[in-house]
Amino acid sequence: MGNWFTDKYAEGVPEHRFYAGCDNVDEIESLACRTACSLFGADHAYVQPHSGADANLCAYWAILDNRVLTPYCIEAKVKNYNEMSREDWNNLRTLCRNQKLLSMDYYSGSHLTHGYRQNLSAHLFDCYYYKVNREGILDYDEIEKQAMEVKPLILLAGYSAYPGIINFRRMREIADRCGAVLMVDMAHFAGLVAGKVYTGDYDPVLWAHIVTTTTHKTLRGPRGGMILCKQEFAESVDKGCPLVIGGPLPHVMTAKLIALKEAHTPEFRKYAASIVRNSKALAAACMEQGLKVLTGGSENHLILVDVTPFGITGRQAEKALRTCGLTVNRNTIPGDINGPWYTSGIRVGVPAATTLGMGAGEMKKIAKMIYMILSNTVPKVNEQGLRSKSGITMDDSFVQSMNKEVRELLDTFRLYPEIDPDFIEANL
Repeated sequence: MGNWFTDKYAEGVPEHRFYAGCDNVDEIESLACRTACSLFGADHAYVQPHSGADANLCAYWAILDNRVLTPYCIEAKVKNYNEMSREDWNNLRTLCRNQKLLSMDYYSGSHLTHGYRQNLSAHLFDCYYYKVNREGILDYDEIEKQAMEVKPLILLAGYSAYPGIINFRRMREIADRCGAVLMVDMAHFAGLVAGKVYTGDYDPVLWAHIVTTTTHKTLRGPRGGMILCKQEFAESVDKGCPLVIGGPLPHVMTAKLIALKEAHTPEFRKYAASIVRNSKALAAACMEQGLKVLTGGSENHLILVDVTPFGITGRQAEKALRTCGLTVNRNTIPGDINGPWYTSGIRVGVPAATTLGMGAGEMKKIAKMIYMILSNTVPKVNEQGLRSKSGITMDDSFVQSMNKEVRELLDTFRLYPEIDPDFIEANL
């Protein structure tokens, strides 16, 4: 990302820009799109979104444009919105706002941009939600039943905190039956799709009308977003500017291209397969330690742990682990009694540790560390005797010993082994 393309405005798409001097940007962006299509087997790619949230907004409006706006313009016999009367324009706006979105419930593991009421997505659509069952797994028959009742414009699949794997062929069958567009947000597991860990029924690009993703996370590229779609949505997807995106970021698109080319390699496929092995190993090791792992394991890159048996909140667990040198994030779990700020769980991912070269042996060590740290975490109690939901008490000597153990593990798997840590410490 550290290149001179950062200085260039390039609104529009390749060969159709609103600024001059975009020849090199056109070449880079076009190559990135072709590489993405080749990697994922997509009809069309759009690599301009700045983030996954941007990609989702662009995708939502691409669907509205294709299924609602364009048909309305044809019926009104106008070429574009500017030719509409105020009455027609207001009718169109109302029509868009009344469209239905059916997505996974936030507390079941979806993302804020999937219709969470504090997010713009919930203001764009009339939102409905499907949930995981008591075992924490998606029930496709129940989703189909709900979809047939709601009849949404968009059936949205994908997650931010779900340890399972989704059958996208089944989701497409549901979408076709209820007349919905199937949209998939694969931001978290795009690397597992690119690395051919998820194929056939579990490949979202094969089955969905539109797929959105980030380019970091498991895809291991720069922070950014991307959209893949069937050809029928290509023209609408390319309208991200001026709809949502202002100036695209050519320096980031260049970095996306490098990441996509890397994902074509056998080494990347090995990395992707190792992610799932490590995640399964971490889940198993955590359960051996006595930790409550949701769904009883993992089918992707992450695990969810219910920390309430330790008498603490997710926020306290997050703080305790961070104090001892392990960085995870607190996360809601199905039926969460502590809400989205304090939460009742933590989410633990393995892609970074996998990149460092860690394997099953290290996953066992990490699981033991997590258990030890949570077992030695006590909520703070105020003067009235009330337990805090955020403050913690930990023994200083225990914290020091855990930090030492974490450092010893990391010293074996250094991020930049060519850099001498003694030189860095001596020159700080």
